[in-house]
Parts: sequence; C-alpha cells; structure tokens
Amino acid sequence: MATTTLSKTERIDVRASISVKQLLQEAAHASHKSVSEFLLDAGINAANQALSDRRHFVLDEVQWEAFEQALDRPVQAKARLRRLITEFGVLD
Repeated sequence: MATTTLSKTERIDVRASISVKQLLQEAAHASHKSVSEFLLDAGINAANQALSDRRHFVLDEVQWEAFEQALDRPVQAKARLRRLITEFGVLD
C-alpha cells in the first residue's frame, strides 16, 4: 500500500528527541523520501505485520480438518484457567 496513492486528510503528530529526529531524517534522506513518507511507510508496514496473523492464516487440508475439529469440540471446564482469572494476582 503506497502512501502516494492514498488521500491524506488526517494528521498524526509525533514527539521525538533530537537524536531520534535526526536518525529519522537521515533514514528518510537515504531512502529518497520525506520524513513524513518514511514514517508513514514504516508505520503501515509495522501495522500490517502486527495485524497479519490476526487477519489471515493459511492451513493445508490436514491442518484445516484439525482446526475444524477443535472448533467443533464441546466446551470443557478448565479449573486452572478459572483459578487464574478469579484469584488475585500481580496486578491486583
């Protein structure tokens, strides 16, 4: 997804240290992009990578059968899981 093909109607503000800003400027210059283009491309790539395993996965026929069987299996009580979510923990 190239940033040049999208309509840019929204603004994203980012605060950074001087050293980080300089690093981003150098990287953008080396990539023949503006800092905005560089950050947007890098952000889009990172977002797609972070979300890819939640949106799309590929299974062969055997894996698909096992996946369907797991989905069709009746719900089972999990004592350790119940204890984990009901007892006080580190965050309490």
